Amino acid sequence: MGFAISDTFEIVFDTLSTARKSINLRANPRIALVIGGWVAGDERTVQCEGEADEPTGAERARITEVYYSAYPDGRDRAKWPGLTYFRVKPAWIRYSDYNRNPPEIIEFETKDLTH
Repeated sequence: MGFAISDTFEIVFDTLSTARKSINLRANPRIALVIGGWVAGDERTVQCEGEADEPTGAERARITEVYYSAYPDGRDRAKWPGLTYFRVKPAWIRYSDYNRNPPEIIEFETKDLTH
C-alpha cells in the first residue's frame, strides 16, 4: 500500500471505496499499522496506532496534495470511479532500529505529535 506522511505525521493513502479496508475503517476507524521491510535485512520499523477518516472538502484537497507530493501519478488514479482517500491521525508511534547495537527505540504519544 502506498502512503504519504504530512508534516504533522498524518498518514494518507488512497483506495477504492468498495475495498475491504474502506468498509472496515468506516465501521471501526481505529487502525494499527506496521511500516518497514523496504530492503532485505533492514531491521527498522515504524508502528502506529490511531484513527482513520475520509476527509471531504478543503481537508480532502489538502491531504490529497500531501499524497500527490509522494505519488504524482495519483492524480491519474483520482479519475477512477470510487477512489477515496483516508487519513490516519496517529495517537502513538514507535520507531525501532534493530540495525544498531543496542537497538534504538523511540516512542511518541498524542501529546508529542502535532495535529
